[in-house]
Amino acid sequence: LHMGRTMKEDLTVVVQRIKQLYPPEFNVCSTYAELYHNYFASQMNKTAESQLEDKDIYLLLSWVHNIYPNDIRKDRVLAEELEKVELGSLLPSSLIKELEKKYLGSEEATVKNYLSRCLEKEIQRWKKDQEPEKLDGHFHSELAILAIQNIYGGQKRADALSTALGEEISPCLSRELAAFLKSYKDAFEDFKEKNKKQRFYKPILIANINNCQNFRDYAEKNIAEKDDNKASILSALSDIENSGFDVLLQQLFAQLKPIYKKFTENKWDSSDEIMNEIIETTRKYISDFQTLNDPVYKAIIEKIHVHLVKEYIVRLLKRKVSLKSPAQQQNLAQNISKNAAALEAFCTNQGSQAMWLNSALPKLAEIIRLQDSGAIKIEVATLATAYPDIRKRHLEAFLYIKANLTRGELKSILSYLADGAASSPSGAPLFSNINVS
Repeated sequence: LHMGRTMKEDLTVVVQRIKQLYPPEFNVCSTYAELYHNYFASQMNKTAESQLEDKDIYLLLSWVHNIYPNDIRKDRVLAEELEKVELGSLLPSSLIKELEKKYLGSEEATVKNYLSRCLEKEIQRWKKDQEPEKLDGHFHSELAILAIQNIYGGQKRADALSTALGEEISPCLSRELAAFLKSYKDAFEDFKEKNKKQRFYKPILIANINNCQNFRDYAEKNIAEKDDNKASILSALSDIENSGFDVLLQQLFAQLKPIYKKFTENKWDSSDEIMNEIIETTRKYISDFQTLNDPVYKAIIEKIHVHLVKEYIVRLLKRKVSLKSPAQQQNLAQNISKNAAALEAFCTNQGSQAMWLNSALPKLAEIIRLQDSGAIKIEVATLATAYPDIRKRHLEAFLYIKANLTRGELKSILSYLADGAASSPSGAPLFSNINVS
């Protein structure tokens, strides 16, 4: 620092006051610059070849890549004169490469160790069974913030040295983040299985699910698509979220199961009351989910939306009701349409953005309502277009309701779907998750 400051100040005096005292052919600025540079470089070499701590390596690289070329050689007063002199670098390229290699290894190890300590502290907090802090009404953990700040800091320190080092360290840091998230996922699974009786079990789960959104936001914005680590990072975050969702939703789905059975037990009579019970049970249960961050809350509501529609379809495929009369079929179609409207309104009001689900039940209701086999085929085709994962076995179980179809009409409708669905790409998973007994 002393040498650099002295060099800059002295050369400024040379350019502003001494240059004018010499004839141009003396190149006095070049002479002074070369002498100062050579001495500075020799001292820098001696320092670089001694035993260095990590902070010393970073300081030397800062001089080589940043301070010397930018603050001194491109100084407003000196730049024009120094451009005429081929001063070169303060250190030979081989030594710079050696220092850079040491720096990158040290930075990666520092980040790795810090992440490991952060996770260990977080695990210890889980064991204390204390309610997590709230931030804007959402359960909050500092883990994601501390981890991201650490990785971001490592990236910024490298960027400050040079663009090339910033690009080189980026995949190293994303690799450490991927390894950290794998450890985090394992620790989360261990906590989830062993601590179900803790008082604040669910709030701790929610705080960790909220963490995933912070990590995902960082990864999406700061990790390049070409970086192979990005996929494993996002996959680990999805695994943690889905694992937490499964626990949070387990009790709700168990409560809903016997209510859904009432549809077929009652031969679809009183379906309005049954749907109201489903909606109210769900509404009451999800009140605790307000402590999830908004994007995560919408994600879990979408999972609930999928489940509610899927379970309704499951009951329609149970082969419990067979209606010969068109009037009976019209009545059932009307009930399904009303139930679908109530379900859509509830889920939309709760924040579900799964609009792709909304046409499933109305389309099935329309198939029940229609009596012309040609019209039914057209409706089946639109259903298969919207939900390409529907298969012949699903439609066959569903058409059991329409007892007035002849065997020939049934075969014709089923073959129409089989042909159309065979070439369709796999769409949003709705029917593929439904097993037909």
